[in-house]
Amino acid sequence: MATAAIVKNQPAANPAPLGLAGFGLTTIVLSAINAGLLPHEAVAVVVPLAFAYGGVAQIIAGILEFRTGNTFGMVAFTSYGLFWWWFAFLQWSIGAGWLKAPPASAVAVTLLAWGAFTFLLWIVTFRSSRAVWSIFLLLWITFLFLGLGDFGLTLGGIRCGSIGGYLGLLTGIDALLVAFIEVLNAVAGRTVVPLGDPIIR
Repeated sequence: MATAAIVKNQPAANPAPLGLAGFGLTTIVLSAINAGLLPHEAVAVVVPLAFAYGGVAQIIAGILEFRTGNTFGMVAFTSYGLFWWWFAFLQWSIGAGWLKAPPASAVAVTLLAWGAFTFLLWIVTFRSSRAVWSIFLLLWITFLFLGLGDFGLTLGGIRCGSIGGYLGLLTGIDALLVAFIEVLNAVAGRTVVPLGDPIIR
């Protein structure tokens, strides 16, 4: 009876670090390709990673956030997990010859739409920690430059897609660091590294 009470009172684990880690690691690998640090052929390694870690891990985190009553976490993790499934399915279908490669303008519009969605979520993060706020700030700007890159635009002679790749690297690293900090604080049972107070309380 006492054991059952202890289990019942045990606080649930925070699913956010799982979602942030899955998002961050997958974003880093793809962004290295977008930035030109890895050859385009390396996309083959991103597809299964996007399905497994970027996709499934974030969807699991989103479902668990639903259980904790965190609407923002549920929407964000589930949405970006399914974004990675979209990316992986697209690359897989084209590679298998099931679909023709879409025009770059169609991909650009899709990325800009994701950028607009992320911008709206970024507004919400003004009431979250500054660490989470910084991830969404970098992410919507990343989507913007990637979308402009698929339209063939440049900035100062540099392809917007490459700029988006480097911004994506910063975004992924930021997400991994925040995931690490949240795990560190949880294991320590106290705030070892603060995530920053909300901009709007």
